[in-house]
Amino acid sequence: MKQIRILAIVFTVLMLASLLIGLRIENGISFQRRDISEYNDLIYRMYEDYRAGKPTEELEEKYHCNIVLSADFVNTDMTKYYADGALVLDFVPDGATAGKVAWDDRKETWQAQEKQLRKTLLVLWGTITAAGYLFLLVVYLVVVKPIREFERFAGDVAKGHLDVQLPRRRLNLFGNFTESFDMMREELRNAQDREVQANKAKREMAAGLGHDIKTPVATIRAACEVLEAKYSGEKDIMDKMSVISARTETINQLVNNLFHSTLEELEELPVTPAETVSSKIEGFFSGMNQKEDIVFDNHIPDCLVYIDPIRMEQAVDNVISNSRKYAGTDIHVFFDQVDGVSEENGGVSRFIRITVRDAGPGVPEEELGQITGKYFRGSNAAGQEGYGLGMYLVKWYMEKQSGGLEYYNDNGFVVELLVRKV
Repeated sequence: MKQIRILAIVFTVLMLASLLIGLRIENGISFQRRDISEYNDLIYRMYEDYRAGKPTEELEEKYHCNIVLSADFVNTDMTKYYADGALVLDFVPDGATAGKVAWDDRKETWQAQEKQLRKTLLVLWGTITAAGYLFLLVVYLVVVKPIREFERFAGDVAKGHLDVQLPRRRLNLFGNFTESFDMMREELRNAQDREVQANKAKREMAAGLGHDIKTPVATIRAACEVLEAKYSGEKDIMDKMSVISARTETINQLVNNLFHSTLEELEELPVTPAETVSSKIEGFFSGMNQKEDIVFDNHIPDCLVYIDPIRMEQAVDNVISNSRKYAGTDIHVFFDQVDGVSEENGGVSRFIRITVRDAGPGVPEEELGQITGKYFRGSNAAGQEGYGLGMYLVKWYMEKQSGGLEYYNDNGFVVELLVRKV
């Protein structure tokens, strides 16, 4: 309502200004009136000059008039003067009417007044026109422009551009509506952000659950293999073990599919390192030693390391699983301490180096530089399950924990995991 009052006030002021200008111009227009006494004085002096013998032409020039010496009152010349509104008096120089005297003074006055009136109308028209355009400008700024901004804003919101703010102006007729609309945009953006975060959290949870399920499944598979080897001659037990192995393999495939599809949607898996005792890393290897094919050449030094336990366990799991899949030999694990590059403050970074070595055929030299690429599978992966993500994730996890990864062939395949000491 405030903006409507402003519009009404602006319109009223403009119209009053136009009225005042018109009245001022009208006051400036003067309508001249004849002074009859002056004309009587002129005609008596004219009588004297006429009786003195001056010709009528000289009298007409001297007194700015027209003299018609005729007693015919319907004389054609006189009719013209009457039509023009001239002052016509009887010309009686000797006591008898000799004709008529006409002062045609109204013609020029009317022409001047007509010109002034035309000028007045033009000024008044220009004033009203300017006032109208000014009023239209105010209407545009107060009504039309906000509506167009609403249209553009609605289009941006429909396209999902929720960071575009709706301009707020003092003269906006829809001020409260604009604020409410912009608050709706903010809520939509917040809801969209919450949805994105919720979906990301769901995917991260699915990825975590996939790995959490994968570890006990691997334990069940290893136990089945041990029991099958021990009771190979007992048919009843072997039948039951084959059923368990088949179901375990089904679960493993489902978990792999879940993890793979989740990783496709996630740009990156979250890694949150924290101070952890180093013995936890050795425990990861021990937890995977159901087949008793992991040989510890020594024990990890006691210290604090900077790792994310979940991601570190996944990295160990991927390395051991690859060795078992492609080498099928005993896996030796060796721990030692190394110094890293100098830090900005002049100190030296110290690491625990975990060397995992198998005695398999290794990786073809031409493929060594590619095995940490996403979805890369080597030439020896034919017939093996997997998605080509194992070494890619190991490298990602180790770098995000401020550590590192090295790998090479040396009478088998060797992987070195660098874990930063606190």
